[in-house]
Order: sequence, then structure tokens, then C-alpha cells
Amino acid sequence: MNHPAIAETRHQAREIGRIDPDRLACLLQDREELALIDVRETGAFARRHILYAVSVPLWRMEQLIRRKVPRQQARIVVTDDRGLLASEAARLLDRLGYSNIAILDGGIDAWERSGHEVFSGENVPSKAFGEIVEVEANTPHISARQLHDRIQAGEDLLIVDGRTPEEFFNFSIPGAYNLPNAELPYRIRELAPDPKTTVVVNCAGRTRSIIGAQTLIDAGVPNPIVSLQDGTMAWLLEGHALAHGKHAILPEPSPEHLRQAQDHARKLLERAGVSHVDGKTLGQWRNDADRSTFLFDIRTREEYRAGHLPGWRWAPGGQLIQATDEYIGTLGARIVIADWDGVRAATVAAWLVQLGRYDVHLHLPEQPAQLETGDERVYILRDPDTGPSAWISLEETVQKQARGDIVVIDVDSARLYAKTHISSACYVVAERIEHFAPQWLADGKTLVITSTDGVLADLVTRRLKARGLAARALLGGNRAWFEAGLPVESGAENNLSGEEYAWFNAYDHADISLRNQKFKEYLDWEVGLVAQLQRKGAEAPFTVLGARTVR
Repeated sequence: MNHPAIAETRHQAREIGRIDPDRLACLLQDREELALIDVRETGAFARRHILYAVSVPLWRMEQLIRRKVPRQQARIVVTDDRGLLASEAARLLDRLGYSNIAILDGGIDAWERSGHEVFSGENVPSKAFGEIVEVEANTPHISARQLHDRIQAGEDLLIVDGRTPEEFFNFSIPGAYNLPNAELPYRIRELAPDPKTTVVVNCAGRTRSIIGAQTLIDAGVPNPIVSLQDGTMAWLLEGHALAHGKHAILPEPSPEHLRQAQDHARKLLERAGVSHVDGKTLGQWRNDADRSTFLFDIRTREEYRAGHLPGWRWAPGGQLIQATDEYIGTLGARIVIADWDGVRAATVAAWLVQLGRYDVHLHLPEQPAQLETGDERVYILRDPDTGPSAWISLEETVQKQARGDIVVIDVDSARLYAKTHISSACYVVAERIEHFAPQWLADGKTLVITSTDGVLADLVTRRLKARGLAARALLGGNRAWFEAGLPVESGAENNLSGEEYAWFNAYDHADISLRNQKFKEYLDWEVGLVAQLQRKGAEAPFTVLGARTVR
């Protein structure tokens, strides 16, 4: 695994302007590059945010900003609830070398007072798009009850789960195969060679079921195709059990099936208007200081690790469609998609065109002279106003914890913390540590900060030290602790940040009645996105090729 590269920056003070909500609304509708950065913690963001905002919490800025907004000259608008965190974040962005920054005056409070729409949830543009696709393309679906009855009747069905292999391993419908959505047109013919076999595409909720089914329809697959309405949530609500611990086994397409898939992919690209970009032009784009260019290899993780073009990022194709805001923070940017087969990249590129906010292109490598192997390289910017890292080893942590000399504070994820955390650790979202620190420090404690791999813990620790708080980061983080077999606990009892900063998946609830209630709330929310998009400040430039598909 590659280690993060640290990029030191020089601080050049720049004037930071402000922008009012109506002006921002106009900017969100034009086609120029814009990064709308929400700097609150993830839970607060998920409860209320502006459509097309991306989550880059202030305390994670150094870790995330280069990934989501790689071009330092890109136009950035920073927002939060009222503008207090946004001001601090804007100054940090300035120190990190970003040069075109403005703050949303009055934050989301002012945006809402001006009559503009706010949204809740995660990956909202992609989920809303999925709902629009179902309406405009009339994507066929099947209910969980109908699916169960047809399975019991022994009908010729193939159930494919369009989620990631990791999600599929956690739970799946019994008998289902895992084909992540971008893999569907590439591999489906191996699992359903008989065109009479009905293919049912499912996910955990709604959107990937819809997008997966419509992907197969748009790809010209001759089988009857349906999405599972409301996914595994509906399956559980009907009282059926799920399977657990199944591994994805992805079949390789035969030469004939690959040829068929490539023929349909070429037709799809023509309909979507996606252009190919050659290596020479791509080189010019990568050196263009006036435009942002994102490069994504959308094959499987294993293929990417085995060899990828230098400097290209990995994004599983289905997730790049489903969770675009987690990978791309700059609206209007150039997006270049690559694979080696001409099927999967075409599928992803066509969907990104329909999302409507990016300049999308396809690149098909021809015998590349040089490849990189392994995981995507991670870059971290370092705030020049903070000092060097201050680590503490596992051994020293264990000793000091036994003596009661330290407080171990997990800052990564409330969800992960509730599942498993270091014994006696508490969870505090980073921006709230200073609220609790005076009492701990008065008791003579040292703050030990931990996160999944220690990277975020280091960023938080350096910022705390710059503010005069005695803190050290756990070397290797939770992962090192768990791998060493040291004591762990589960549960959210010591989550000191409270519900305001937590955002849980409906599947996280062990109580079945509460879980089912959360399922229904989630499904109602997702379906309701269509109506929200029709309100002021929520217009989205979606187009749906499937609406013009004739089968």
C-alpha cells in the first residue's frame, strides 16, 4: 500500500471575498467550474446542505481537498451553517495555496432564508438522478413479494447485486450474484446466456437497482430486465432473510460476448455524445492551469492494482455514478474515464454525461509503455501554521492507559466507532474536542487522538497542538490496535458529540422495529427527491437517454 505523500505549502495571504445566496444560485446554474465546499462535519452536512455541495470538513481539509479539488486556481465557495467555520476554512484553504475563494455570506441559514431549497442525506445528486431515470425512462421493476413468489415457483431468474463486493459480502439476497453496476454490461452475458432469462438487479435501497437495470437496457442486453423495487430493504420488510459472507466471483466475458458488448457500447457513446481523447491531448489537459481534469480508471480494484496508467485514480464505476460527490468536487470539470475493454468506461461516461454537470471524455489506452501497480497514491497537504507530528506508539498507549494518564479520543466515524473501537476510548468529532479538553487537561491527562489509520489523527493532533493543547496521535491508528489484538469494545455509549454530528445508515440499527421504521423513512425520502428538484434553487440539468430508448 502506498503511503501518503506530504506536500508542504507556502502561505501567501489573499483577499477572501463573500458571495450572497442569489449570486451562488446563479453560479450553480452556469457551466463554469465551481467547487461548493461544505466544511461542517459529515453528520451536520447530511442533515442539511445545498444541492451540489460536497463535504470537506474543516478538520479533514488537508486530507480531502486535493482529492476533491485538485486545481488550486479553481473557483471555490465555502459554506457552513452561519459562516463561522467557513471563515476559518477559507483562511486554511488560502494557506494551502488555493487562490480563488469566497465565503457564502450567512451560510446555509441565509441560503434558506432567501427561499432556496436545502437537502438532507448523502450522495443526493446521484440518488435524485436515479429517481428521475426511473420516472423518465420508465425503468421496469418487480416488488420483493413478486420476486419471492417467482423464486418459489422455480422461474428462470438471475438476481444480480449491483453494489460493491464489500457491501455484497456484508449481506445479499440468497442466490444472488455480485456484478457491480459498471460491470453489468461487460459480464452479464456469462451469467445469463439465454435471452429468455429474466435479470433482476438489486441494491440495498433504490438507486443502484434502477441505474443497474437501465444500464442493461441501454446496453442492448436482450433479456427481460427489471429492478428490485426498494432493494434489500423491501426484502427485509417482507420478512425474508438475507445471506451473509458471500464473495463476489466475476466471470470473464467470452470473445463473442465481449464483441457484442463493445458494439453496443459504441452505439451508447454515439447517443451520449461522448468523445474519445488521445494521449497527446490528454497530456495537454493535465498541464492546463485553467481547467480541472479528473482521471479515473473504473475497472475492478484488483485490475487497477495489477497495473494502471501513472497518476490515474481508481473509482469503481458504479460508485462514480452513485456517489459522484465523493470523488469529484469541481462542477464543470473535465472527467476522463478509462478501461482496457471499451465497455465499462463507456457505460460510466454515458451516465456522467446524463448527470449533466461535467465535461466527460473517454480514453482507451493503447499498449501503454509504463504502468503503476498497487493502490492509488494519496496526497495530503500540510497547513504551514501547524508544527511537526507527535506520535505515540501502541506500547506506550497501553501503558499510559493502564495508569490512567491519557484520554483516547476517536475522531474518525461515529458509525465505525459504534461497531468497534479501542477499549475505554470515547468518540468526539474533531471540531468539538476543544469543548471537552479543558477538563481533561485540568485532570493532568494527555489527549491521544486516533482514527482508522492514524492519518486523520495526525492532522487533528497537529492542529490541537498549534492551539496549545497537549495531544499525540496513535501511530497506525485503530487498524494497528485491532491487528495487534488489543482490547476493543462496541457501542455508542461514549459518543460525546451527540446525535447532532452522527449520521447512521438505516441498516446500522439492531432493533428490527426501529430498523424497519428507518427503512421506510429512507425510501420515502429518496422517492421525494423528485418533487424537491422541482423547487427553487434545486433545478438539476439531468438528461435521460433511456427516455428515448426504443426496445
